[in-house]
Amino acid sequence: MRLACWSWGGRHHAGTVSADGRELTPLSVPTPELGALPLIQALARGEGLPRPAGPRLPVAAATLHAPLPRPLRGLFCVGRNYHDHAAELSASVFRDSLPAEHRWPIVFTKFAECVVGPHDDVRLPPASLSSQIDYESELAVVIGRGGRDIPAARAVEHVFGWTIVNDVTARDVQVRHQQWDLGKSFDTFCPMGPWIVGLDELDARDTRLRGTLIRRDGTQELRQDGHTRDMIFGVPALIETCSRGITLHPGDVIATGTCAGVGMGFQPPKWLAAGDRFRIEIDGIGAIENRFVAA
Repeated sequence: MRLACWSWGGRHHAGTVSADGRELTPLSVPTPELGALPLIQALARGEGLPRPAGPRLPVAAATLHAPLPRPLRGLFCVGRNYHDHAAELSASVFRDSLPAEHRWPIVFTKFAECVVGPHDDVRLPPASLSSQIDYESELAVVIGRGGRDIPAARAVEHVFGWTIVNDVTARDVQVRHQQWDLGKSFDTFCPMGPWIVGLDELDARDTRLRGTLIRRDGTQELRQDGHTRDMIFGVPALIETCSRGITLHPGDVIATGTCAGVGMGFQPPKWLAAGDRFRIEIDGIGAIENRFVAA
């Protein structure tokens, strides 16, 4: 099962995506502007999906939005969760704050309001606010069944599926405040999509992700090429951690961290500039590609 949110004919729609990713089927959702959230909640209640609300539509004819345009609350996000990314950070401005050992996941949040669609523009802030904008290619887990104090051994039972996010970050703001929410949550700083792929189609705990910079002149550079099996803390451990004393709800999102190759990891760093585009691909899910524009 794949769930998506899109616009067509001057209206918002939510529904399913064909297995080949080429067609959309709108469903009878009273609040389609909430995307896949009402569908995931209905499935969690055991109600099944609503009936189709119209004919199938080619994906190319629609404008895709984030599958969860406004998640229930801020996204749970995980930092330094790939071995190679943790290694590249040892030569960055974060070297003095690196833990001696990885005993616990680093968890922070991004505001739900910063989510945008898989092909929407990302607004660069004025240079007076930040001049160090970076990308992070990430697999995101979408919770399908709620719970609290979920043990890792049962965690996958609570997964609905997977999507892609770009955890866009203002590094200088992140360092300035020594706490990550502000530098991670500027408006438009969380491209998401192109849809949610259900656990019935993919086990994304074992898949490849890539991040490619596309410059204004059209030249491309593969910046990130990693594998989700290289996470320090896997998906079950992350769900167990985030649910300790906190109830997870259907539709909650956990972004699982990024692999090596972020702009901050280069010497000297390579920040994003107006006119750049960044493309993230995860095998079995698809791709998102966003252009960075001056505010």
